Amino acid sequence: MAETTRETMEYDVVIVGAGPAGLSAAIRLKQLDADLNVVVLEKGSEVGAHILSGAVLDPSGLNALIPDWKEKGAPLNVPVKKDNFYMLGESGQLRIPNIAMPPLMNNHGNYIVSMGNICRWMAEQAEELGVEIFPGMACSELVFGDNGEVKGVVAGEFGKNPDGTEGPGYEPGMELHGKYVFLSEGVRGSLSKQVIAKYNLSDGHDVQKYGLGMKEIWEIDPAKHREGTVTHTMGWPLGGNAGGGSFIYHLENNQVYVGFVVHLNYKNPHLFPYMEFQKFKHHPMVADLLKGGKRVAYGARAITEGGYQSMPKLTFPGGALLGCSAGMVNVPRIKGNHNAMLSGIAAAEAAFAAFKDGRQSDELTDYEVAVREGDIGADLKKVRNVKPLWSKYGLLASLAVGGMDMWTNTFGFSLLGTLKHGKSDADATEEASKHKVIDYPKPDGTLSFDRLTNVSFSFTNHEESQPAHLQLTDPSVPVDVNLAKYAGPSARYCPAGVYEFVHEEGKDTRFVINFQNCVHCKTCDIKDPSQNITWTTPQGGDGPNYPNM
Repeated sequence: MAETTRETMEYDVVIVGAGPAGLSAAIRLKQLDADLNVVVLEKGSEVGAHILSGAVLDPSGLNALIPDWKEKGAPLNVPVKKDNFYMLGESGQLRIPNIAMPPLMNNHGNYIVSMGNICRWMAEQAEELGVEIFPGMACSELVFGDNGEVKGVVAGEFGKNPDGTEGPGYEPGMELHGKYVFLSEGVRGSLSKQVIAKYNLSDGHDVQKYGLGMKEIWEIDPAKHREGTVTHTMGWPLGGNAGGGSFIYHLENNQVYVGFVVHLNYKNPHLFPYMEFQKFKHHPMVADLLKGGKRVAYGARAITEGGYQSMPKLTFPGGALLGCSAGMVNVPRIKGNHNAMLSGIAAAEAAFAAFKDGRQSDELTDYEVAVREGDIGADLKKVRNVKPLWSKYGLLASLAVGGMDMWTNTFGFSLLGTLKHGKSDADATEEASKHKVIDYPKPDGTLSFDRLTNVSFSFTNHEESQPAHLQLTDPSVPVDVNLAKYAGPSARYCPAGVYEFVHEEGKDTRFVINFQNCVHCKTCDIKDPSQNITWTTPQGGDGPNYPNM
């Protein structure tokens, strides 16, 4: 087979992903030197199309990047006015007094935002500075230099047949080379995963942990709308089956974000995270809020939850991992966007210093130091024990001991040191025979919805003639191992109904991958107990088209 020939373009810095980390890096580079050639490659159909976040934004990252963001029209329109924390039972709730919460949990000074719209605005600021941004350009491969360094990426490959051969309209894409390549792909990025493995970046660091976040936007009765109100809950319906909780954020225009997070280290393979979310909306407190309203959008995304001890080495020859590609979410605060922005700034400053010294394609060690010893490291270090406590000892221990640990960390010390997470989320899955089947009520079509109906509200589209971007290492494993031992958990852990086991009379059970439904959450890549599924990028522009997420 002839080797594919591609055109090449040369840049000072190539950035993969137009999220808050990548765009912050691009903006900061051009602030430091307007003559630098900087390109941002985004797999979504437009900037923001694949951005899904809670989101209550801590503006510290934006303050550092663009101090006059308010004058420039950044879409931070809803300051947080009220914080609520509830422990839910099946039919009632107990409010946790705000005074009992560590100071870092206070949302005073933060904003309820659409991170998709924030990123669209940031892209405008970047382009005004001369950054080139190419949406619809999925980065499918890394390009390596003669000394094993990352020197670029392949972007914009289109027109392959389902079997991977070149179709009649095949376009080979381009190689974009950079003196440095920044990977800011978000959680479990496909290129980031390769880089972490190739350069052993996780050696000496704890396993990464994840959650699955699902979110709906609702328009509610104006009489029930309380702009600026932030509510978080824990407890029901998850109980002891899994860690997690909910968020309800009142933004403008009588809209609320209703979200639900399930930690992916759950043991029972019968657990159905999406149905836990739908069940949650029938709690009296939530049902009363949503009654008479309508859902207008849906989406899902994995969340990095390992925190301080799980961040891999951040640099590799020729580049760096930014934001959630490395895992910079503060789990108790449910916030990572500010750290993503700060990481982009730090990476840009490290690259700029290297250029001034006449360096390129080496390791930006200044970036690693800036993250771990600066504001990001300080933010994550304070809360590093909350997640492992929750995973090992449950919600109440996490609240009591983890809360105490956060309080002491406020004063710069921890009685617990740094706890370890233990198993990966895939390894945490136990065999189905050890657990009871969980019975979920059927969605009513008013408050709760079936998956495929909800996926239509993510405006997801994939060209069906391309190869499936969800790849099996061994096609026999889903039925022979995962169905036999674990009751086929992929049929439940996917929040978009991509995977199903088809039972036909007189025939062997078939494993079907409906990749056209995929909302790019990456849960399958994380939770599959056999680690047999690899998420890769589909053609550029394919996937969800999130409005205002």
